[in-house]
Amino acid sequence: MFMRILAVVSSLAMACISVPSAFAQAYPSKPIHIIVGQAAGGGMDTLARLVGQKLSLSLGQPVVIENKAGAAGIIATNYVAKAAADGYTLLLSPTGNLVFNPILYSKLPYVSQRDFAPVSMIATFPLVLVVKSDNPSQPIQSVQDLVAYMKANPNKSNYAGSGPAFQFASELFKIKTNTQAEFIQYKGTNEAVTAVLSGDVLLAMADTGPAAALVAGGKLRALAVTSRSRLATMPNVPTMAEAGLPDLEIQYWGGLLAPAGTPPAVIKKLEAEVQRIVRLPEMNERMNAISVTPAGSTSEEFTKIIASDIARWSAVAKTSNIKPVD
Repeated sequence: MFMRILAVVSSLAMACISVPSAFAQAYPSKPIHIIVGQAAGGGMDTLARLVGQKLSLSLGQPVVIENKAGAAGIIATNYVAKAAADGYTLLLSPTGNLVFNPILYSKLPYVSQRDFAPVSMIATFPLVLVVKSDNPSQPIQSVQDLVAYMKANPNKSNYAGSGPAFQFASELFKIKTNTQAEFIQYKGTNEAVTAVLSGDVLLAMADTGPAAALVAGGKLRALAVTSRSRLATMPNVPTMAEAGLPDLEIQYWGGLLAPAGTPPAVIKKLEAEVQRIVRLPEMNERMNAISVTPAGSTSEEFTKIIASDIARWSAVAKTSNIKPVD
């Protein structure tokens, strides 16, 4: 009798092990939806479509990109957090949705480190510090010149930004240089760099994409980039470390995540596909064209980066007295 019971228990245990394995082997058996919290045509949407197209070919199922823009990405992020944990509803998220929103909103409907299973980082991108190039009243040629001007003219110092990613980076710049400047909010990066160009603001930490043409045309002066090494698209622009500010290395990211509880085998399957896709020469070329760098991390690496970024930018918020809102 005991041996029969043991046999039944063993059979049930093997069945429990085989069900997830069989599910992962059959995955995907229907279309996959990638949710993007930004509008169509933006950077995250472009990344989602680039990766989604390749995923569809390799997995043999349609990959549908759905834009659920609004509320600083909260709508899309919460939608995926509450979705079935089966690998068929994924999130393409920038740093802001998972790192800055938890710092800025006290009643966020999701918890970044609880409600998601990170799959892989897809791409990273730095920021570029820009000022107006031909301003006789502010003849700024370098980061050192900018810092000296800001210290001598705190009432004339302000900076443009289109969201928390740019505000936090600029606040970190202020902390590391012991300077003061007022934050001026704009709707988008194009508006922010235009404000620098018109002289409405002194500086901006901006995406390299929107700033690149104005820098190349000599209308904006790029003082430094926040990447670890110089950018191929701006080879004459020093890094922050070269400018004497090694603590200002900043790499924002876009990454793929699934709802928490998604079977590990499914996460690993998606992870392997994303890593393979972002290493394709074609993808490298297309991502470089939109001023981002292919990444392709493991799930574990991505999880650690999210935790590290939350800790880093929470400390900046505390030092800069940036209070969360309800």
